Amino acid sequence: MTKLYFEMNAYDINIRIPDKGRPPLTPMIFAHEFSKDGVVMQNESVKVTAALVNHPPVEPSFAYRFDTPDRSIVFSGDTTPWDNLIKLAQGADVLVHEVIHKPSLTRLMARIPNADRLVEHIVASHTTHIDVGKVAKAAGVKTLVLTHFVPSDDPLLTDGMWIEGAKTHFNGKVIVGKDLMEI
Repeated sequence: MTKLYFEMNAYDINIRIPDKGRPPLTPMIFAHEFSKDGVVMQNESVKVTAALVNHPPVEPSFAYRFDTPDRSIVFSGDTTPWDNLIKLAQGADVLVHEVIHKPSLTRLMARIPNADRLVEHIVASHTTHIDVGKVAKAAGVKTLVLTHFVPSDDPLLTDGMWIEGAKTHFNGKVIVGKDLMEI
């Protein structure tokens, strides 16, 4: 996949490198192919662990944990509530998790043609704002950061509604993630 990416973008890359005086990009990229749970990269600064998660019809789909000397951060990727993710996130400082607001999907269906199939996929492949709190609690994380919101453009959805749902089962800190936010 990495090779094909560079082939697809060869024209752009090849004009930008000499134009901007940058070093060649491909020697700086080290792809690591993997297809199962486990440590995928480790050095003195970070250990990266992957776990298979459930995001049908995408297989395989992974969540990632980054452990550093200072803290641990887990990214769910797109997934339903899943035991592998809960195991991966055990005791993490931060869990960044995608989330859907299921009650608002009826408004989404009213706005989008063919939305019944879309909503069927969303519900079967993602985690609700209630269940994300269950996942965070079961994993024993300190902070839950919500991201990849569906629906993302519903003006009736407030940050408080996302947080309230997660707090139904999770007593830790809940943050509604925003682009370029630093935590």
